[in-house]
Amino acid sequence: MYSSGEKVAWGKIRELGPEKISASSGISFINGLFMVRSLGMDFELDPASETIRALSPQGGAILKKFSYFFNYMVLWWLVYAKGTPPSGRLVRPADLKGGDMFFRGTHTLPLDRLAQVYARDAGKFLERAGELGGSKREMGDAAAELMPVQGFSPVDLILWLEDEEFPARADLLLDASIEHILPLDIIWCATMLTTLAML
Repeated sequence: MYSSGEKVAWGKIRELGPEKISASSGISFINGLFMVRSLGMDFELDPASETIRALSPQGGAILKKFSYFFNYMVLWWLVYAKGTPPSGRLVRPADLKGGDMFFRGTHTLPLDRLAQVYARDAGKFLERAGELGGSKREMGDAAAELMPVQGFSPVDLILWLEDEEFPARADLLLDASIEHILPLDIIWCATMLTTLAML
């Protein structure tokens, strides 16, 4: 079963049609299926049966553990994608319009937990990012760029290792253009999915 928000998204996907969605998102539509790549894994979306299938055991684990975040992100990305080029300006989610209020409380990203997991192991951090299709970035003590779904703003995760003076810290950056494409709740789903998948 899925939520009413997912049901609405499926309906909008059928209304828009595959040609328009593929043109704006860059996601292929083959034999009645959208072929989606997320965090280095491949998935099939079937608008007719309103189902999402993983094409690998790793993808199946993502669907099982994080289906709420994954489904919302992917479905609404197909609806909202506009083919907008990145601005090249990186911002924290809280810096997005309305983000300072939205990314609080129950919407706080588990970046403290991420920092604790990799507090003394930059190599393990980069290894996990690589398993998720991420690429190394030159920021902090270790950083990686991950793609929650193709065409979406890359998510940069940055790790500062703990030392004698300071605890470990993690940060997350997005391209600023995303605020002109998606509402904050969908951006939150994408950033939550990416962060949780790293844990």
